[in-house]
Amino acid sequence: MFPRSLSALFIAASLVCAVSASALPGPPQLALLTGNAQAADSWGWESCGETTDSVQIKSIAVSPDPPKIGADLTVTVDLQVEETIEEGATADVLVKVGRIKLLQQTFDLCDEARKANATVSCPVEPGVYSIVQTVALPKEVPKLKYVINVQGYTKDEEPLTCVDLTVQFRPFFQLWE
Repeated sequence: MFPRSLSALFIAASLVCAVSASALPGPPQLALLTGNAQAADSWGWESCGETTDSVQIKSIAVSPDPPKIGADLTVTVDLQVEETIEEGATADVLVKVGRIKLLQQTFDLCDEARKANATVSCPVEPGVYSIVQTVALPKEVPKLKYVINVQGYTKDEEPLTCVDLTVQFRPFFQLWE
């Protein structure tokens, strides 16, 4: 099911954050489609955390860029862990399309890391990490704009990190922006 797949991707990113200034891309790229300019598929991220959070996300990259429905998507997250991340750390994930909530769930970051066979596992000691996770985006993913918020918390429920992500899959034909 798509929300689980997408949440796995961004849990990978948040888990990856647990080892989830603005980095949103500029104006959307334009593609010509039968003579009409139309924004292409796109994605972006922005830190919504504080400089005092235990995990500072330095960059997030995806391949292919932009993501393609029906293809494997590899996410690379570079981050700095300031304080040890221990069992019990969680991530609240919210996935929305417009005002509609597709997924709102809390995940145990250490459990998700084990399930995903991540290269980093709890406890995560302070240091610099580059984490790579690949997930499959099913062909059935609706071509919409998805807004994802991931808020991470330590085992003591202190802020760990925060990231806002946007993924836009454009339909072949669209009458509105």
